[in-house]
Amino acid sequence: MSTQTPLLTTPPMPLQTDPVASAVREGLSAQRKWLPAWLFYDAEGSRLFERITHLQEYYPTRTERAIFTGYADGIIDAAVRIGAEAHNGQQGSLRMLELGAGSASKTGILLDAAVRRQGTTEYLPIDVSATAMDEACRGIAVALHGVQVRPQVANYVTDTLSIPPHAGPTLALYIGSSIGNFGPEEAVAILRNLRAQLRAGDSLLLGTDLVKETAPLLAAYNDADGVTEAFNLNMLRRMNRELRASFDLASFRHRAVWNAVESRMEMHLESTRAQVVRIPSLGLSVSFAAGETIHTENSYKFTPRSIAALLDAAGFRTAETWNDERSWFAVTLAAIDSR
Repeated sequence: MSTQTPLLTTPPMPLQTDPVASAVREGLSAQRKWLPAWLFYDAEGSRLFERITHLQEYYPTRTERAIFTGYADGIIDAAVRIGAEAHNGQQGSLRMLELGAGSASKTGILLDAAVRRQGTTEYLPIDVSATAMDEACRGIAVALHGVQVRPQVANYVTDTLSIPPHAGPTLALYIGSSIGNFGPEEAVAILRNLRAQLRAGDSLLLGTDLVKETAPLLAAYNDADGVTEAFNLNMLRRMNRELRASFDLASFRHRAVWNAVESRMEMHLESTRAQVVRIPSLGLSVSFAAGETIHTENSYKFTPRSIAALLDAAGFRTAETWNDERSWFAVTLAAIDSR
């Protein structure tokens, strides 16, 4: 793999304030090239990921959905109980906040359980994709009555969130094992930032993919229909469109590998030849050797011990955990640790 750094072909431009431009400049200037996973989610990327969630190979979505279907009432009851215990038995209406809501297709199961329990509920979805947010709002409006939706288009990693005050408890959802897309330190930072905006009686519902045999992991990130490959390559298409880059998509291929040492699946875009990609809007030319990759995503896989350690480091304590029958996935309810 080449260790060349990008060559400036024009004088450096002023500091980029656009998050996409800043992320691309930083990642492609690194000795080992990388890009943040949130760059996947333009309109086309969100559409492709929704397709991925319906693939036979991609077990996480349907496994987590099955947990919600089987335990939704218990999850809502436990969240309400945490709120009541923190406020001497007084119970306001439970609302839900979701980081990285996407199409919110699974969330509807929990919202429906909340409406059955208390008649109405408020839902605050937060997602970087306006397209996914529009789809979520339309779907909830059609399927569920009694849910007031207050969407917020934002990047919960880079933006300051605006969470309005609420008289009752808030159940913050961070599901789909999205936390696995971040390294250990960044994952703790994300949960700590969320914890700082919650109050006593609020809780977190965290969905995490668990360590398992390698075969289903590799299949889930390299499906036979090539949808995951298209999803990965779409990041290059986005840079071509938004930054006037010159990526030749036919000269890159999708790679998915299991990194047992780091306990994570990795996705890469591998250059199939030596080439130079120009990004005029950044005044940047990036050299690739044949076989050199851009590391586009990590998906960490957890154990019960590592989940507990993550929550503890972020200021939460485990209250209850629900698993599927194969123990491939965990849904953990965590309360704010008052220590």
